Amino acid sequence: MSGNCLRILSIAGSDSGGGAGIQADIKTITMLGGHAMTAITAITAQNTLGVQAVHRVPTEIILAQIESVVSDIGVDAIKIGMIGSAEAARAVADYLAKLSIAIVFDPVMIATSGSELADGDTIAAFGKLMDVASVVTPNLPELEALGGRDEILSHGCHLVVKGGHGAGAVVVDELYAPSGLIRRIEGKKLDTSETHGTGCTFASALAVGLGRGLDLNAAFEQAISFTRIAIIEAPGLGAGSGPLGHQFVAGFQNEQR
Repeated sequence: MSGNCLRILSIAGSDSGGGAGIQADIKTITMLGGHAMTAITAITAQNTLGVQAVHRVPTEIILAQIESVVSDIGVDAIKIGMIGSAEAARAVADYLAKLSIAIVFDPVMIATSGSELADGDTIAAFGKLMDVASVVTPNLPELEALGGRDEILSHGCHLVVKGGHGAGAVVVDELYAPSGLIRRIEGKKLDTSETHGTGCTFASALAVGLGRGLDLNAAFEQAISFTRIAIIEAPGLGAGSGPLGHQFVAGFQNEQR
């Protein structure tokens, strides 16, 4: 950390509707008192109803963005979301392997609306990102697509299994070390469709906590709390799955200073 300024880099896609991706990351990092920096991997035409178009950024431009901020401003933690392509996943992993900081990898495959954001080749390349990640944060469908808990933990990273897609009235989020379960947090499932960007928000909040020096257990708890409040405070925008209310989450920023 440079003085009191926490520097967080988000490597992710842009959401024109402001609900997920880079936009959710910037809002989360800012509300938690950090300085948000970005390396945009894809530009999407996207709203609460779905993804209408995707333009993937060339790998060399993704790497140039990362190098630009790392070489000058520096970085305390990194959050990775939508990566764009298999080539980009491999190249970004190779670059990040030389950094000794917390890296949170949210293996984005499908948008909340159901639109595909990663093809089979890209998902296959996620292993390279898991090799360099401190913690991987899949939801239940992503966990299954990546081969399950043991497969992810075999990469030497920690794992958060997000339970929002589970059945029943209770959401169970679990934190694992390579050696096994560390923590389980249960909460009432919120009866709402305003959930666009929950995964991005959680992963960014986790990166902020780790970058600030919290242990993984404390960062995990803080990220869940921030995300749940943001869901509760969602402003109800759009006709589909609406964005969270990051701007209405009170108290966290002052607590971080």
